[in-house]
Amino acid sequence: MKGKQIAVQGAGHVSSYLCEHLAKEGAKLFISDIYEAKARALAEKSKGTYVEPEKIYDCPADIFCPCALGAIINDETIPRLKAKIVAGGANNQLADERKHGKMLAELGILYAPDYAINAGGLISVANELEGYPRERALKQAEGIYDTIRKIFALAKQEQVPVHEASNHLAEKRIAGISHIRNLYAGKSEFAGRLGDLDHAKG
Repeated sequence: MKGKQIAVQGAGHVSSYLCEHLAKEGAKLFISDIYEAKARALAEKSKGTYVEPEKIYDCPADIFCPCALGAIINDETIPRLKAKIVAGGANNQLADERKHGKMLAELGILYAPDYAINAGGLISVANELEGYPRERALKQAEGIYDTIRKIFALAKQEQVPVHEASNHLAEKRIAGISHIRNLYAGKSEFAGRLGDLDHAKG
């Protein structure tokens, strides 16, 4: 990331960690937030540049990282983007998934689907609820990189926008999990019925 210019929208918890790591890698950061004081403080800490919220889309950045509000990738902002990659932690970044996902693809802007790239939070919560150690969550989170690469490869292979490839992959995985659960449930029910028969015979 050394020398790469990255526009970060948002100065909250996620952005703070992101900027810390990017600064260590030698990236040049442009940081904005609706709360100016927070953005300026983060910019100073990460040796970046503060940018007014409405001007973040116009930054001469290689990567645009939306880490605040949703629906910020829309008809008005897409034409202003200088970045060739959109990858951030905000939820529901595309105002209209189908329309704006296609617009990004047509402009040659690579979009990392939000629910794939920010899956770490969900992984952490799921493991915490199930009582698993933090190490397990971290190990699973490492798989996000491979998942994103699979999505990009699928989009290229099927000649579809990245958001469509991501949805296809997600649907396929969900269907696979449902199938396994149905098989398990069927076996459990079958075993239960066998137990009832044995009990009746006894």
